[in-house]
Amino acid sequence: MLAKVLSSAVIGIDAYLVEVEVDITQGLPTYTTVGLPEASVKESKERVKAAIKNSGYSFPDDRITVNLAPAHIKKEGTGFDLPMALGILAATKVVPQSIISKHLILGELSLDGRVKPVRGSLSMALAAKEAGFSGIIVPFENGKEASVVKEIATYPVKTLSQVVDFLRGLNNIQPKRFDGFSIFDKEDHGGVDFSEVMGQEHVKRSMEVAAAGGHNLVMSGPPGSGKTMLAKRLHTILPPLTFEESIETTQVYSVVGMLGNGQPLVSKRPFRAPHHTISDAGLIGGGHIPRPGEVSLAHNGVLFLDELAEFKKHVLEALRQPLEDKIVTIARAASTLTYPSSFMLVAAMNPCPCGYLSDPKHECRCTHNQIHRYKSKISGPLLDRIDIHVEVPAVPHRDLMQDACAEPSQEIRKRVIAARTFQTKRFARTKIYCNAQMGSRHIKKHCKIDDSSCALLETAIDKLGLSARAYNRILKIARTIADLERQSDIQVDHISEAIQYRSLDRNKGSL
Repeated sequence: MLAKVLSSAVIGIDAYLVEVEVDITQGLPTYTTVGLPEASVKESKERVKAAIKNSGYSFPDDRITVNLAPAHIKKEGTGFDLPMALGILAATKVVPQSIISKHLILGELSLDGRVKPVRGSLSMALAAKEAGFSGIIVPFENGKEASVVKEIATYPVKTLSQVVDFLRGLNNIQPKRFDGFSIFDKEDHGGVDFSEVMGQEHVKRSMEVAAAGGHNLVMSGPPGSGKTMLAKRLHTILPPLTFEESIETTQVYSVVGMLGNGQPLVSKRPFRAPHHTISDAGLIGGGHIPRPGEVSLAHNGVLFLDELAEFKKHVLEALRQPLEDKIVTIARAASTLTYPSSFMLVAAMNPCPCGYLSDPKHECRCTHNQIHRYKSKISGPLLDRIDIHVEVPAVPHRDLMQDACAEPSQEIRKRVIAARTFQTKRFARTKIYCNAQMGSRHIKKHCKIDDSSCALLETAIDKLGLSARAYNRILKIARTIADLERQSDIQVDHISEAIQYRSLDRNKGSL
C-alpha cells in the first residue's frame, strides 16, 4: 500500500515542494523515515503514532517506510507531521488519495491530534500557488498568514480528525480570506516624532535626504547631542511599505517565527537596533542551523548601529557584502543559503573614546594613539559604502529652551513620499526602488551634471581623495536632493550639498 502527500519546506526564505511517500508492507512493526531527515523529523514518528490513535483511528502494525523526496536535501522542522499522518491514513484507505493530491499540506501534530503552527507558511503558500495546487491546508494559527496568497484557497485546521473529515467530504471548511489591507493604513510610530527634536536642523535635513533616497547614514558627535534620539525617529518619515515589500519582509519574519500572534503581514518598516556585543552570525546570519541575522530582519527597513566604533571590527567588516549586494549568502558544507538584506544602515558614533574631541565646551582626554585605534575599527571600504556622513554637535541651550515645536514628522514624510514617487516612475519596470540602489548604468543615465557641477566635484575628489565609490555616492545623493526639490536636472547647489555629506572624508583634507 503506497500513498503520496505533497508538503513543503524552506531553504533560506524560499519554499520548495516535498513529496511525502508512505509505503506500508507486511512485516515486523517498524517505522522508518528516510530522505535525509534531521532529529526533529525523525522524532515525528512518535507524535504521528500517538496523534492517529488518540484521534480515533487505528495505527497499522506493519512495516512503515516514509520517504521525503527530494532525498538529497536535508529536511528540518516539524511541519511534516500532518502530511505523514495523512499519508498513513491514505495508505490504509481511510482518506482518498485523489483528494489529498489536490492540496499542499503542512502542520505539526500534538499527541492528542491537535494541529500546531509551523514556520514559513507564507513561503509555502507561494510555492503552492506556483505549483498549481487548488488549495493549501495549514494550522489554524497560520491561516491569516497563508491567506495573503489570494490565488489559492487556504484551509485552516485545528485537529487531525477535522482534516480527515474534510478530505472525506464529511464536513466543510471555509477557505480563509485575506482582509488585512487596512493594516497598512494604521499609523503607529510608538509616540515618537521629529517635532520633539529641538535644533539640529542640518542633521534633520540629512535624514530627510537619506529617507528620500534610501541612503545609508552615519552620525558623529559628542555624547548627548541627540544622535540616538534622531535615529529612532527616522522610521517616522520613511514611506509606507508597498504590498510587494511587505511580502518579502514577512517571509523573513515567518521563517524565523517572529510574526505576532494572528499577524498576517509585516505592515511597518522594520527598525532593528542590535547591541554592539552582537556576533557576526547574529548580525549577518548563520549558526549551526542557519537562520537570518539582523541585516535580514531589517530588510526594507532600518538597521541602527549605535556606538558604531564599539562593535567588533570583524563584525563591521562582514557588513560590506550585504551593503553592496543587498543579499547575504551563507555557505555551509551541506548547503548554501541566501537571505535578502536591502536595508538602510544608520549608525552613530563618538569622535573619540571619551566623546569630546569636537566639543568646544569639553576637553578631550584621549591620546592620539587612542583616537587612531578607536577610529581604525571603521575601515575606509566600509565608510565608502555609507552615503551620508554628518557631524552632530552639542545642542545649544537656547535651542532646548524653545517653546515652539519643530517641524513634525508628517510634513517631512510628505516630501519624502513625493521624492520616492519620482523615483518609482524613473525606475519603472526595473527592480530598483530608490536612488541608493542605482548601479553605474543608471547613474550615467539619470545623474548627468553640467560643467560647473563637474568642476566642483573634480575639486572635491582631488582635495578629499575620494574613491570611485564615493564619487558615485555623491551623484546619487545629489539626484535625491534634486528629487526633493522636484527638479529634473542636478544643479551645482545639489552637488555642493551632497559633498557636505562626506564629512568623514573631509578629515583627510580641506576644500
